[in-house]
Amino acid sequence: MTDQYQYTESGLDTVYLLNGYEIVKSSKGTGVKIQDVDGLHIAIGRALIENKKKLSGSEFRFLRTELLMSQSALARLLHVKELTIARWEKGQTKIPVTADATVRLLYREHIGGNQGISDILRSIADLEDRIDKMVMEETAGKWDRAA
Repeated sequence: MTDQYQYTESGLDTVYLLNGYEIVKSSKGTGVKIQDVDGLHIAIGRALIENKKKLSGSEFRFLRTELLMSQSALARLLHVKELTIARWEKGQTKIPVTADATVRLLYREHIGGNQGISDILRSIADLEDRIDKMVMEETAGKWDRAA
């Protein structure tokens, strides 16, 4: 059986590579060279979203990171606090089914190149932000809500 490389650089302890990597030695020490890291990450993400079990905190974080979203941005989309996202990712609290499903959908859209769902969710988050804000303006010496 071939040696397997545990790819912990992904932030996941459960990913092992059978091939597609090379152990390299230099004057600074030993390292690993991964072929097509982007392709590997897409394959990991696809495997995560196609798996039927609930996402773990680290899997949730992996997908969020691959989406190039900050905890803050995802919190806005899901209409939760940033601290809530951090707790999910650390495994301190359970990830709700709706958040799990939304991140899977966002990732599926991301790798498919179609941003339809994420655009809709961003629009909803922006709309909710506008609803929660009361923007006032002063005109001719009188304050009123801005149009």
